[in-house]
Amino acid sequence: MKYISKSIGKVEKNTVNEDAAFASKALIAVSDGAGGGGVYAEFWSQYLLNNLPKKPITSFDELDTWLDQNWEQFYNKYEEKAKLQGGMFLNKFYDEGSYATLAAAWKTENNQWYWMTYGDSVVFSYNFKTGVLQHSPIKLKEFNNPPFLISSMNPLQEEGVKHGKFSKSEDTTLFIASDALSHYILMMYKVVHKDKFEEELSDAIDSKSKNSSFIKTALHLRKIDFYKNVMLKLINSCQIEINFKRHLGSLESRGLLAKDDYSLTMII
Repeated sequence: MKYISKSIGKVEKNTVNEDAAFASKALIAVSDGAGGGGVYAEFWSQYLLNNLPKKPITSFDELDTWLDQNWEQFYNKYEEKAKLQGGMFLNKFYDEGSYATLAAAWKTENNQWYWMTYGDSVVFSYNFKTGVLQHSPIKLKEFNNPPFLISSMNPLQEEGVKHGKFSKSEDTTLFIASDALSHYILMMYKVVHKDKFEEELSDAIDSKSKNSSFIKTALHLRKIDFYKNVMLKLINSCQIEINFKRHLGSLESRGLLAKDDYSLTMII
Protein backbone atom coordinates (compact mmCIF):
# COMPACT_ATOMS: atom_id res chain seq x y z
CA MET A 1 0.00 0.00 0.00
CA LYS A 2 1.25 3.45 -0.94
CA TYR A 3 0.06 6.78 0.41
CA ILE A 4 0.61 10.14 -1.25
CA SER A 5 -0.45 13.73 -0.59
CA LYS A 6 0.10 16.90 -2.57
CA SER A 7 -1.16 20.44 -2.01
CA ILE A 8 -0.25 23.32 -4.31
CA GLY A 9 -1.28 26.96 -4.51
CA LYS A 10 -2.48 28.97 -7.47
CA VAL A 11 0.02 29.64 -10.23
CA GLU A 12 -0.05 33.44 -9.75
CA LYS A 13 2.80 35.16 -7.93
CA ASN A 14 2.50 36.18 -4.29
CA THR A 15 -0.39 33.84 -3.50
CA VAL A 16 -0.70 31.71 -0.39
CA ASN A 17 -1.78 28.07 -0.54
CA GLU A 18 -4.65 27.94 1.94
CA ASP A 19 -5.16 24.17 1.59
CA ALA A 20 -3.64 21.42 3.68
CA ALA A 21 -3.36 17.70 2.89
CA PHE A 22 -2.19 14.66 4.82
CA ALA A 23 -1.72 10.96 4.09
CA SER A 24 -0.59 8.02 6.21
CA LYS A 25 -1.33 4.30 6.21
CA ALA A 26 -4.32 4.83 8.52
CA LEU A 27 -5.57 8.36 7.77
CA ILE A 28 -5.98 10.61 4.75
CA ALA A 29 -7.37 14.15 4.94
CA VAL A 30 -7.79 17.45 3.12
CA SER A 31 -8.78 20.83 4.51
CA ASP A 32 -9.49 23.73 2.15
CA GLY A 33 -8.92 27.05 3.89
CA ALA A 34 -11.47 29.68 2.86
CA GLY A 35 -9.64 32.92 2.16
CA GLY A 36 -12.77 34.75 1.05
CA GLY A 37 -13.72 35.43 4.67
CA GLY A 38 -11.85 35.76 7.92
CA VAL A 39 -8.07 35.53 8.31
CA TYR A 40 -5.37 32.87 8.83
CA ALA A 41 -7.18 30.33 6.63
CA GLU A 42 -3.91 28.60 5.68
CA PHE A 43 -3.01 28.07 9.35
CA TRP A 44 -6.51 26.97 10.35
CA SER A 45 -6.67 24.28 7.64
CA GLN A 46 -3.29 22.89 8.71
CA TYR A 47 -4.25 23.08 12.38
CA LEU A 48 -7.41 21.03 11.76
CA LEU A 49 -5.41 18.27 10.07
CA ASN A 50 -2.68 18.31 12.71
CA ASN A 51 -5.24 17.74 15.44
CA LEU A 52 -7.47 15.10 13.87
CA PRO A 53 -8.25 12.23 16.24
CA LYS A 54 -6.86 8.75 15.63
CA LYS A 55 -10.36 7.26 15.67
CA PRO A 56 -12.93 8.21 13.01
CA ILE A 57 -15.45 10.98 13.47
CA THR A 58 -18.77 9.31 12.66
CA SER A 59 -21.43 11.87 13.65
CA PHE A 60 -22.20 15.54 14.06
CA ASP A 61 -21.90 15.22 17.84
CA GLU A 62 -18.42 13.71 17.58
CA LEU A 63 -17.27 16.46 15.20
CA ASP A 64 -18.78 19.11 17.44
CA THR A 65 -17.09 17.67 20.55
CA TRP A 66 -13.72 17.41 18.79
CA LEU A 67 -13.92 21.00 17.57
CA ASP A 68 -14.98 22.21 21.02
CA GLN A 69 -11.85 20.60 22.46
CA ASN A 70 -9.49 22.11 19.90
CA TRP A 71 -10.55 25.56 18.67
CA GLU A 72 -9.43 27.54 21.71
CA GLN A 73 -5.72 26.74 21.42
CA PHE A 74 -5.70 27.98 17.84
CA TYR A 75 -7.75 31.07 18.73
CA ASN A 76 -5.48 32.08 21.58
CA LYS A 77 -2.29 31.67 19.53
CA TYR A 78 -3.52 33.63 16.53
CA GLU A 79 -5.24 36.28 18.59
CA GLU A 80 -1.76 37.27 19.81
CA LYS A 81 -0.48 37.40 16.22
CA ALA A 82 -3.50 39.45 15.14
CA LYS A 83 -2.91 41.91 17.96
CA LEU A 84 0.56 42.59 16.57
CA GLN A 85 -1.02 43.65 13.27
CA GLY A 86 -3.85 45.49 14.97
CA GLY A 87 -6.34 47.76 13.19
CA MET A 88 -8.71 46.32 10.61
CA PHE A 89 -6.89 42.97 10.59
CA LEU A 90 -7.51 42.48 14.32
CA ASN A 91 -11.13 43.53 13.92
CA LYS A 92 -11.54 41.00 11.12
CA PHE A 93 -10.07 38.29 13.35
CA TYR A 94 -12.55 39.10 16.11
CA ASP A 95 -15.52 39.53 13.77
CA GLU A 96 -14.95 36.58 11.44
CA GLY A 97 -12.24 34.24 12.70
CA SER A 98 -10.93 31.54 10.33
CA TYR A 99 -12.73 29.09 8.02
CA ALA A 100 -12.00 25.80 6.24
CA THR A 101 -13.64 22.67 4.89
CA LEU A 102 -12.65 19.25 6.20
CA ALA A 103 -12.69 15.79 4.63
CA ALA A 104 -11.01 12.78 6.22
CA ALA A 105 -11.00 8.98 6.09
CA TRP A 106 -9.71 6.64 8.81
CA LYS A 107 -8.72 3.01 8.41
CA THR A 108 -10.40 0.65 10.87
CA GLU A 109 -10.84 -3.12 10.95
CA ASN A 110 -10.90 -5.38 7.87
CA ASN A 111 -9.79 -2.66 5.45
CA GLN A 112 -12.83 -0.52 6.20
CA TRP A 113 -12.30 3.22 5.88
CA TYR A 114 -14.73 5.51 7.68
CA TRP A 115 -15.00 8.95 6.12
CA MET A 116 -16.44 12.29 7.17
CA THR A 117 -16.87 15.56 5.26
CA TYR A 118 -17.86 19.09 6.18
CA GLY A 119 -17.92 21.27 3.09
CA ASP A 120 -17.17 20.56 -0.57
CA SER A 121 -13.92 18.60 -0.35
CA VAL A 122 -14.82 15.08 -1.49
CA VAL A 123 -13.86 11.54 -0.44
CA PHE A 124 -13.65 9.04 -3.32
CA SER A 125 -13.27 5.29 -3.84
CA TYR A 126 -12.37 4.05 -7.32
CA ASN A 127 -12.36 0.38 -8.34
CA PHE A 128 -9.85 -0.22 -11.15
CA LYS A 129 -11.41 -3.58 -12.05
CA THR A 130 -15.05 -2.48 -12.31
CA GLY A 131 -14.42 1.15 -13.22
CA VAL A 132 -16.93 2.30 -10.59
CA LEU A 133 -16.33 5.60 -8.77
CA GLN A 134 -18.00 6.13 -5.40
CA HIS A 135 -17.89 9.39 -3.46
CA SER A 136 -19.22 11.31 -0.49
CA PRO A 137 -22.59 12.91 -1.37
CA ILE A 138 -22.41 15.97 -3.62
CA LYS A 139 -23.87 16.85 -7.03
CA LEU A 140 -22.08 18.87 -9.70
CA LYS A 141 -24.31 21.92 -9.36
CA GLU A 142 -23.69 22.01 -5.60
CA PHE A 143 -20.10 23.15 -6.22
CA ASN A 144 -21.65 26.49 -7.21
CA ASN A 145 -22.99 27.00 -3.68
CA PRO A 146 -21.08 28.42 -0.71
CA PRO A 147 -19.72 25.39 1.18
CA PHE A 148 -20.24 24.55 4.81
CA LEU A 149 -17.14 25.76 6.64
CA ILE A 150 -15.64 24.88 10.00
CA SER A 151 -15.14 28.12 11.91
CA SER A 152 -12.62 28.90 14.62
CA MET A 153 -15.35 30.77 16.52
CA ASN A 154 -18.86 29.94 15.23
CA PRO A 155 -20.93 26.76 15.83
CA LEU A 156 -21.18 23.96 13.30
CA GLN A 157 -24.33 23.27 11.31
CA GLU A 158 -25.55 19.70 11.65
CA GLU A 159 -26.72 19.46 8.04
CA GLY A 160 -23.15 20.09 6.88
CA VAL A 161 -21.80 16.80 8.24
CA LYS A 162 -21.71 13.78 5.91
CA HIS A 163 -20.22 10.44 6.91
CA GLY A 164 -20.02 6.82 5.73
CA LYS A 165 -17.53 4.09 4.91
CA PHE A 166 -15.74 2.51 1.96
CA SER A 167 -14.02 -0.86 1.71
CA LYS A 168 -10.43 -0.92 0.49
CA SER A 169 -9.17 -3.85 -1.61
CA GLU A 170 -6.25 -4.43 -3.96
CA ASP A 171 -8.53 -3.28 -6.78
CA THR A 172 -9.45 0.07 -5.24
CA THR A 173 -7.85 3.39 -4.43
CA LEU A 174 -9.19 5.79 -1.83
CA PHE A 175 -8.55 9.50 -2.26
CA ILE A 176 -9.69 12.94 -1.18
CA ALA A 177 -9.58 16.12 -3.25
CA SER A 178 -10.33 19.79 -2.64
CA ASP A 179 -13.33 21.34 -4.37
CA ALA A 180 -12.07 22.42 -7.81
CA LEU A 181 -10.21 19.15 -8.36
CA SER A 182 -13.19 17.16 -7.02
CA HIS A 183 -15.45 18.91 -9.52
CA TYR A 184 -13.10 17.96 -12.36
CA ILE A 185 -12.97 14.29 -11.29
CA LEU A 186 -16.74 13.97 -10.85
CA MET A 187 -17.42 15.88 -14.06
CA MET A 188 -15.18 13.63 -16.12
CA TYR A 189 -16.67 10.47 -14.65
CA LYS A 190 -20.22 11.64 -15.27
CA VAL A 191 -19.43 12.81 -18.78
CA VAL A 192 -17.99 9.36 -19.54
CA HIS A 193 -21.23 7.87 -18.16
CA LYS A 194 -23.45 10.66 -19.49
CA ASP A 195 -26.38 8.33 -20.25
CA LYS A 196 -26.61 7.54 -16.53
CA PHE A 197 -25.99 11.11 -15.34
CA GLU A 198 -27.76 13.07 -18.10
CA GLU A 199 -30.13 14.87 -15.71
CA GLU A 200 -27.37 15.87 -13.29
CA LEU A 201 -25.19 17.17 -16.12
CA SER A 202 -28.11 19.17 -17.57
CA ASP A 203 -28.95 20.67 -14.18
CA ALA A 204 -25.32 21.72 -13.68
CA ILE A 205 -25.13 23.29 -17.16
CA ASP A 206 -28.43 25.12 -16.62
CA SER A 207 -27.01 26.80 -13.52
CA LYS A 208 -24.99 28.99 -15.93
CA SER A 209 -21.97 29.17 -13.64
CA LYS A 210 -18.26 29.04 -14.45
CA ASN A 211 -18.48 25.29 -13.77
CA SER A 212 -21.08 25.00 -16.53
CA SER A 213 -18.45 25.97 -19.10
CA PHE A 214 -16.09 23.24 -17.86
CA ILE A 215 -18.84 20.65 -18.32
CA LYS A 216 -19.63 21.90 -21.81
CA THR A 217 -15.95 21.64 -22.72
CA ALA A 218 -15.74 18.10 -21.33
CA LEU A 219 -18.83 17.03 -23.28
CA HIS A 220 -17.11 18.09 -26.51
CA LEU A 221 -14.04 15.93 -25.94
CA ARG A 222 -13.88 13.19 -28.53
CA LYS A 223 -13.11 10.19 -26.38
CA ILE A 224 -12.38 9.86 -22.68
CA ASP A 225 -11.04 6.78 -20.94
CA PHE A 226 -11.67 7.64 -17.29
CA TYR A 227 -9.06 5.20 -16.02
CA LYS A 228 -6.28 6.23 -18.41
CA ASN A 229 -7.06 9.90 -18.99
CA VAL A 230 -8.15 10.89 -15.50
CA MET A 231 -7.17 8.43 -12.77
CA LEU A 232 -3.78 7.28 -14.04
CA LYS A 233 -2.69 10.82 -14.87
CA LEU A 234 -3.63 12.02 -11.39
CA ILE A 235 -1.91 9.07 -9.69
CA ASN A 236 1.27 9.39 -11.73
CA SER A 237 1.52 13.18 -11.60
CA CYS A 238 0.82 13.64 -7.90
CA GLN A 239 3.88 11.63 -6.92
CA ILE A 240 6.16 14.50 -8.03
CA GLU A 241 5.05 18.07 -7.31
CA ILE A 242 6.28 19.67 -10.54
CA ASN A 243 4.45 17.02 -12.58
CA PHE A 244 1.31 17.63 -10.53
CA LYS A 245 1.53 21.36 -11.24
CA ARG A 246 2.09 20.77 -14.96
CA HIS A 247 -0.82 18.34 -15.25
CA LEU A 248 -3.29 20.58 -13.43
CA GLY A 249 -2.01 23.61 -15.33
CA SER A 250 -2.74 21.77 -18.56
CA LEU A 251 -6.28 21.00 -17.40
CA GLU A 252 -6.76 24.68 -16.54
CA SER A 253 -5.55 25.82 -19.96
CA ARG A 254 -7.89 23.34 -21.67
CA GLY A 255 -10.90 24.79 -19.85
CA LEU A 256 -11.59 21.71 -17.72
CA LEU A 257 -10.48 22.88 -14.28
CA ALA A 258 -11.13 26.02 -12.24
CA LYS A 259 -8.13 28.07 -11.08
CA ASP A 260 -7.68 27.37 -7.38
CA ASP A 261 -5.46 25.82 -4.74
CA TYR A 262 -5.40 22.05 -5.34
CA SER A 263 -5.04 19.24 -2.84
CA LEU A 264 -5.07 15.50 -3.41
CA THR A 265 -4.32 12.72 -0.97
CA MET A 266 -4.41 9.02 -1.92
CA ILE A 267 -4.13 5.46 -0.68
CA ILE A 268 -3.15 3.22 -3.59
